[in-house]
Amino acid sequence: MTMPRGPASHAGEERRRTGAGTGPRDDSAYVLARLGRSWTWLLGSAATTLVPGVLVLVWPEGTLHVLAVLVGLYLLVTGAFRFVAVFGREEHGERLPGLLLAVLYVLAGVLCLRHPLQTVAALSLIVGVVWLVSGILTLYTALVARDLPHRGVVLGAAVLGIVAGIVVLALPAESARALTRLLGLWLVLLGLAEAVVALAWRAALRKAHATGPHAPAGAA
Repeated sequence: MTMPRGPASHAGEERRRTGAGTGPRDDSAYVLARLGRSWTWLLGSAATTLVPGVLVLVWPEGTLHVLAVLVGLYLLVTGAFRFVAVFGREEHGERLPGLLLAVLYVLAGVLCLRHPLQTVAALSLIVGVVWLVSGILTLYTALVARDLPHRGVVLGAAVLGIVAGIVVLALPAESARALTRLLGLWLVLLGLAEAVVALAWRAALRKAHATGPHAPAGAA
């Protein structure tokens, strides 16, 4: 999960961007940056994780092919969310982990959608590695990012991702049904954790909006 900068930094950035004509407001990079800092975008990313988890839990009879398609689509869409969230960071050192994470999700999604790789072992390996690396990169971002509100919440989500990756890799399911329940459970837990992070970010944006004359991007 890639978190944007703190609300105080956003307020300063908004003043620079909307000041003496630093560039057109319809600039694509500016639009992506504004979207990536929005709490609703983070909540949409959480829904992308939560919905597939609920689907695979309530439909455990689905075949391995169906599970691979659901997981593949989840990874591809999540990769797109992560890519846009990268623009919410201003420091290049803080953008790199998010960019690597977005590329990892997209590549993993493509692998899951490839028919030759649709085996229980391959699917477990792909998802486990993605969650483990995602958790490590999120943990790194949470530790080095400046002005990060609710840092403890982000750290908790990162640890949950690391644990999910380790569990999936260390306890490989022997059947598609067992793998469905395992992945579904972790998708729901990770989706809820991301939703908590999104709501925490919303609270931080509203607090910045209430204490300053300039509302940060995404506060509406």
